[in-house]
Amino acid sequence: MAASLIGSAVTVPQIPGWYAGLAKPAFNPPNWLFAPVWTALFALMALAAFRVLRLPNGTPGRMQALLAYHLQLALNMLWSCVFFGLNSPVGGLVVIALLLVAMVWTMRCFAALGDRLSVALFVPYLAWVSFATLLNASIWWLNR
Repeated sequence: MAASLIGSAVTVPQIPGWYAGLAKPAFNPPNWLFAPVWTALFALMALAAFRVLRLPNGTPGRMQALLAYHLQLALNMLWSCVFFGLNSPVGGLVVIALLLVAMVWTMRCFAALGDRLSVALFVPYLAWVSFATLLNASIWWLNR
């Protein structure tokens, strides 16, 4: 919840001003789509994390999976702070690349625990962030 609220608090004030003034690619989704998509993705992430959290303490790989999960969550929040808060598409591109790596690591850790559902719950998130990476790169390119 905290990551979602912080990211939103940094993002929302920038939408009508700075973000509206950027050149965007033709495939940029309408602004109204982002809130429901992110709400669904955060719910899927939370469910995946809950499944790992409910494993007994001492389960091999559990702590590493939780570390990976929280790292990607922090990078998710950091992206909003850099892209929107600092008005930096190039900085956002660096952070989102790290986020993709952390997401794949998280999914591998979940898979190592034998939790295929938690891995599957991350697939829409990975797809959306991959699209967001293309969008971020396009915005940087168009506004460099």
